[in-house]
Amino acid sequence: MNFFKIKTSWSNAEFILIKLCMASAYIFIGSYFHDFFESYYTILLVIFGITAIWFVSQWLKKMKTKNE
Repeated sequence: MNFFKIKTSWSNAEFILIKLCMASAYIFIGSYFHDFFESYYTILLVIFGITAIWFVSQWLKKMKTKNE
């Protein structure tokens, strides 16, 4: 299956729509199942923090190599 190997380029404007779509789904799910996720806030924040730092570092590395 070569689906995951396909390379595409996205503009920042296109990413805004994808991020808004995902964020609205997360907010809806989080508000609907608030009591269920309440006991997992700490682990979810840790996972979010690690992945956010990882994503930003990868993005900065990509932008730095692209500009050189």
